[in-house]
Amino acid sequence: MDESTVTDTLGTRLARAIAAKDEAALRGVLAVDVDFKGLTPGRLWEGTGPDDVVATLFGAWFEPEDRIERVVDLSEGADVADTSHVSYRFDLATPTGSYVAEQQAYYRGDGTIAHLRMMCSGFRPR
Repeated sequence: MDESTVTDTLGTRLARAIAAKDEAALRGVLAVDVDFKGLTPGRLWEGTGPDDVVATLFGAWFEPEDRIERVVDLSEGADVADTSHVSYRFDLATPTGSYVAEQQAYYRGDGTIAHLRMMCSGFRPR
């Protein structure tokens, strides 16, 4: 994937922060009162504020021993009225094997993400 052709938006910055497991960069794109909901194959996640998002993404969805090896795909979708969309797919390595995961994120915000809805495919064997 040629990331140089992907526009730098809040969504692509969100995806890149997650791929790098960069807590500071993730916090940098989130509003202090971000309203977060996420869906994985087995659970609904909810929170308010960057602490909840960081704890979910880097404490539960991608655990410390999980390595995101590369971004396979990163693309911005068409806006739905005032809501933007980004999708991305990662190749991952965990202590139990190699996987791929895709996430879709819908977000709103001016300068930072104030409203974030994410859906994850879960880790699928490669």
